[in-house]
Amino acid sequence: MMKAVVIENYGGSEVFAEQEWDIPHIRDTQVLVEMRATTVSSADQLIRSGTFRQFMPTQFPHVLGVDIAGIVVATGKKVTRVQTGDRVLAVSRTGGGYAEYVAVEECDLAVIPQSLSDAEAASLSASGMTAWLSLFHYGKLQPGQRILIHAGAGGVGHLAIQLAKQRGAYVITTAQAHNHPFVLQLGADEVIDYTSTDFAETLSPVDVVLDMVRDPDVDKVTGIGVTELKNYNILKDNGTFISLVNPAIAKHPLIRGIHAQFALITPGAGDWEAFIQWIQTNKLDIHVDHVFPFTGQGVAEAHEYFDTRNKRGKLVIQRDSIHS
Repeated sequence: MMKAVVIENYGGSEVFAEQEWDIPHIRDTQVLVEMRATTVSSADQLIRSGTFRQFMPTQFPHVLGVDIAGIVVATGKKVTRVQTGDRVLAVSRTGGGYAEYVAVEECDLAVIPQSLSDAEAASLSASGMTAWLSLFHYGKLQPGQRILIHAGAGGVGHLAIQLAKQRGAYVITTAQAHNHPFVLQLGADEVIDYTSTDFAETLSPVDVVLDMVRDPDVDKVTGIGVTELKNYNILKDNGTFISLVNPAIAKHPLIRGIHAQFALITPGAGDWEAFIQWIQTNKLDIHVDHVFPFTGQGVAEAHEYFDTRNKRGKLVIQRDSIHS
């Protein structure tokens, strides 16, 4: 048996509870990972709150946690890229990270570079791969292009700024005023305070938008939200609009040839290899805002903190850690 922290319904931080679960059985293509660190991701929050209930219906009780750093304790018969004892980072697309052991497909993990701690590796797994695939697979970002990255101080945003800058793009981001020094230090060329300035009225056209803003107000006819419409307005003709929050964006009416797409993060072995190589070649500032203990109360506090939106980088949940 193992400890798992589950959600028992949709809601806020009050829906978490500790339970004893069976250790997962792995298939031939899977790896059993002993979790050492996980995080609170936007995906976890979207599922927990019920925002994604139509896109990803959830059966309760459910274990959240898409970011995982840990140690391989068993491998399936067809696994060839890792072996028992390896430290790995992984993306668990169906959750499961808020448990002592997680079954992960081999194609969804990579060996951790020795330079990374467990907390850094967990912070980099889903968020880093999301930034990587959004910019380079979906966005086809090229040197010299102008990109707007929303929520630049967040878990995905603070990594996306660095990756885009290292690719040679001109990087514009949105952040609250107190986070401006942080995102500028990461490499942003421009930063807009979204609480006081309408970015659509101040920006000259951009080639790519990476959107992480959930729109509460959506046009009933087009399905386009207020912020989404502003994104369209500041994009060049035939530009690229990547959304991390709206799976229906691909169904939007075509506007000025802009290619709108939802970034579904499904990395393959080649993506992990290229991503890890990039990390080892280019130094990334992986910002861990706060570390919480792996308990029911610790996980609930981490999600409550996340909901305040007053954070930089990632919130980590770590085994055998001290609440700092």
